[in-house]
Amino acid sequence: MRKFSLVFAAAVLFSAGNLYANDSNTTDPSKNLATQIGELLDNNYFVIENQDLTAIVIFTLNHDKEIVVISVDTDNEVLEKFVKSRLNYHEVNVDNFKEGKLYTVPVRITG
Repeated sequence: MRKFSLVFAAAVLFSAGNLYANDSNTTDPSKNLATQIGELLDNNYFVIENQDLTAIVIFTLNHDKEIVVISVDTDNEVLEKFVKSRLNYHEVNVDNFKEGKLYTVPVRITG
């Protein structure tokens, strides 16, 4: 009987831990933001052949849930301007964000 109560207590703790881990309030909005940024950068006008354009975008969200681009780390000036024009001050749909927190998203445009 003692082993049964110990196993039962362990099962309850394990279940509670799983429920907390799957709680939607604790999820990081970064994945959702990355998906939305991909949609904003879709349908680009770049003409590149056998070349990948890459950038690291650092941004924050203001109180209106708008993206504020801090920097675009790339060697391609056209890509930098394109990313800034498509992302800056576009509203995104996220929950549980912290205003002013810095987010980093890699961007790759393939040809």
